[in-house]
Amino acid sequence: MKICDITQFYSPRSGGVKRYLSEKQDYVRRLGKDEHYLIIPGEKNQHFVDQSVHTITIRSPRLDKTSRYRVIFNLKALSCLIDEIKPDVIEVGDPYQLAWFVLKKARRLKIPVIGFYHSHFPEAYLRTCSRYGGKLLEAAFRSMAKSYIIKLFSKFKLTVVPSYKLCELLKNWGLINSVPLPLGVDTEHFNPGTKEESWREQLEIPADAFLLLYVGRLSKEKNLILLLETFRCLLEKQPGSDYWLLIIGDGPLRSLVLDFKKKLGRIVWIPYLDSKKDLARSYRSADLFVHPGIVETFGLVTIESQSCGCPVIGVYGTNMEEQIEGGLEYWPRKNCPRAFAEAIRNFRKTDLRELGLELSRKVRGKYGWDQVFKTLWEYYLRVIGGEKLNGHKQSILEEWGTTRGP
Repeated sequence: MKICDITQFYSPRSGGVKRYLSEKQDYVRRLGKDEHYLIIPGEKNQHFVDQSVHTITIRSPRLDKTSRYRVIFNLKALSCLIDEIKPDVIEVGDPYQLAWFVLKKARRLKIPVIGFYHSHFPEAYLRTCSRYGGKLLEAAFRSMAKSYIIKLFSKFKLTVVPSYKLCELLKNWGLINSVPLPLGVDTEHFNPGTKEESWREQLEIPADAFLLLYVGRLSKEKNLILLLETFRCLLEKQPGSDYWLLIIGDGPLRSLVLDFKKKLGRIVWIPYLDSKKDLARSYRSADLFVHPGIVETFGLVTIESQSCGCPVIGVYGTNMEEQIEGGLEYWPRKNCPRAFAEAIRNFRKTDLRELGLELSRKVRGKYGWDQVFKTLWEYYLRVIGGEKLNGHKQSILEEWGTTRGP
């Protein structure tokens, strides 16, 4: 089987989408019988080959000066790549113009396309509509967003949704082709291990500090402002407290994070971590993982954190609750800093180490990437069909050149 993934939302350094796709590539290598192509935006046109795994970047501009994300505008190159690869199935992780283009292209070539619903993106805009336009504008936008989602994703053979709750919501909206696929965790790297005091020392965080951890993009849709204001509330309520905050990630709100760091202190910022080892050390060094986001379909970081023995706190009533194995009774019911800060203070009164070990046991026994991709491969096989393509065109990959090896 020849599989092609196409997405805009790919950071070369970190991110949930990258983790999902990297784990899929590893699975293809282990399986040893299929071929995988990943097409993403990049700094220049390149083609990397590692065994049966291909990573192809199309030269694309950045979203802005600080962003790690790029946007594919060269649709002609993308079209030529699809012609050349001739995949049996395409998976699209983009709900905007790229999805429409791939659907149109694949329809002509009779290639089935699966959509991956990575983010429940309308919720990110509903808060703004409600804040500035009131309930009437919010209702109007919700209706338009619902119509758009159904119009786009109903055109895919299947829409993969990494949340049972959200999958059911989409079905109730009328998206009958949606199927659930909770994601997994690399249990070899993400395990409880021992408390990473040396990692704290390296980051200059006191050994006796109560360390909060955030891993993710620094952006409004991640609800990062809630995290920063919550930390401000914690320090204002208890000026002499032992709270510290470790933030791992980068994005358009970088300057805001640095501003809070300068004003409040006790904030350590790391733009990115290359290795799973260092990321796991960060989870193990923290006392509590904070997940302020309310629009994600599946927070991979929450699974990784629990697998490492670090409990998670987020906003109650979001899709994140499905993969939380304990401690939900402490989650705030309101999406506001004071409520979040109070919830953290209450949560830390429990034996977080004991709870973390129990969470790790449950998560590591429940989630595994091989099972995830076994189910996904079954979805692929359900939609594959159509004519085999013949003919030969000048190779765009030969023109760009190929780099072999990892």
